Amino acid sequence: MNINDAQKAVDNWIKEHGVRYFNELTNMAQLTEEVGEVARIIARRYGEQSEKESDKNKDLGEELADVVFVVLCLANQTGIDLQAAFDKKMDKKAERDHDRHHNNKKLK
Repeated sequence: MNINDAQKAVDNWIKEHGVRYFNELTNMAQLTEEVGEVARIIARRYGEQSEKESDKNKDLGEELADVVFVVLCLANQTGIDLQAAFDKKMDKKAERDHDRHHNNKKLK
């Protein structure tokens, strides 16, 4: 599924199962909450904090998908073609950063 298809799938889900989109500010708060859940898993599973027993069954993929879902909601409700924006960003990064990381001594 490409990003355009994902945006349509989210919009269809909202129309079929949701009442409406939450407003942009609510979705921004929800995005922050979801990113926090991702951060908690990563900090405890891959970082130096110990993982609580209650967190060991948390699914990082599911939490990342929650982040993507909310990002797609925000794109839909603000009229952003996220596929076009992402493609433009990748082109910009490829041009700007082509040699940057290869020349970074810290990455050797």
